[in-house]
Amino acid sequence: MHESELNRWRHSHSFGQDRKRPGERKTFIVIALTGTMMVVEVGAGIAFGSMALLADGLHMASHAVALGINAFAYVYARRHAEDPGYTFGTGKANTLGGFTGAVLLAGFALVMAGESVVRLTRPVAIAFDQAIFVAVIGLLVNGLSVLVLEHRRSRPHALRRAVGRGQEHDHDPTHAHDHGDDHAHGHGHDHGHDHDHDHDHNLVSAYLHVLADALTSVLAIFALLAAKYWGFAWMDPVMGIVGAVLVARWSIGLLRATTAVLLDKSAPESVCAAIRASIEGQADNRIADLHVWSVGPGMYSALISVVTHAPRSPESYKRLIPPGLGVVHAAIEVHACGAEEGAPAKGLAASSAL
Repeated sequence: MHESELNRWRHSHSFGQDRKRPGERKTFIVIALTGTMMVVEVGAGIAFGSMALLADGLHMASHAVALGINAFAYVYARRHAEDPGYTFGTGKANTLGGFTGAVLLAGFALVMAGESVVRLTRPVAIAFDQAIFVAVIGLLVNGLSVLVLEHRRSRPHALRRAVGRGQEHDHDPTHAHDHGDDHAHGHGHDHGHDHDHDHDHNLVSAYLHVLADALTSVLAIFALLAAKYWGFAWMDPVMGIVGAVLVARWSIGLLRATTAVLLDKSAPESVCAAIRASIEGQADNRIADLHVWSVGPGMYSALISVVTHAPRSPESYKRLIPPGLGVVHAAIEVHACGAEEGAPAKGLAASSAL
């Protein structure tokens, strides 16, 4: 067999990870904003002897580091997308960046809570006017960063398609390559990644970091005003604890989502149900085994074992998978039912030429 003939059945496993995502550009913009504010606050704190300004500048620096990790994940995934050492591409680098950001968020929440408890037991004098000024400036910068990273919350792919977003994917379910064993692999190219931001854990991590900063600033302004005008000095550490609890909840949610992807948890039930319904809705097809897992933002790989009395080629079953589900790679095994009860299944190869 000529190499050119074999190339017909080969395909890239980058699944679009070699292209820049909107989240990458947004993250770098926010890093620039955060870094600039950090330099200004640290410089002003040193020049004017203000611990409040210096402390907030160092706090900004911690979030700049976290955002830097998110940016690194984007760049690494893109540059190594074609590396054959990654079986299903580098899509999970995105999720790993989000997981790392979630861990840092949890650490940030613990530090906030610990410092707030210390302040409750050992109150310190507060320079209200200066502290309020710092909090307002921080809120403006973080508010701008939140707007840059703002993204729409998502629903599962199948549900979004059901209500009709009006954006179809350039998905080619007929592009399959087959082997001489009892299964055939195939994939669909999904060039329309408009929905990827909904599953971009890296972007969510960056978003939550700046949102946590903005929340901290809002709570700080409220607490400082209450302490300055009504004498409620205890409000400052209490608001710190409230903020820590909210940030911890965000980090736990992101940890759960990213951990599920990193451990290859099954895709959402809506995706699995749609695959099952599309194949079992034809003739007497039954799915004996179904594995669907995430290989990148909004992208899934599937292993499907079909049992039927009237077996067809694996690629014919692949064509039944709805293109809007985000299944970019599928391996389908077809078995013919035995003529008698309990008879051993027979595998069907897509082509005897390979």
